[in-house]
Amino acid sequence: MQVTSQQAEKLLCGNYSFSQLGFSMMMTRLKTVYAKEPSQAALQKSMGEINAFLEKFKGIMSNDFATIANL
Repeated sequence: MQVTSQQAEKLLCGNYSFSQLGFSMMMTRLKTVYAKEPSQAALQKSMGEINAFLEKFKGIMSNDFATIANL
């Protein structure tokens, strides 16, 4: 699963809860960074990190894929 820039922006600006602690912690960090600098470059960098995490841990992220896919 790959998130689009629109989905990444919704993740960074919204308040979603995820079953995987590691993903939740990463999202908290990325939200803080994006809140300080809401630029296209920061969005692209965050999207890259999110996609890398989802690809690496796709086996344990299946419960959260439905939440992300509905964005």
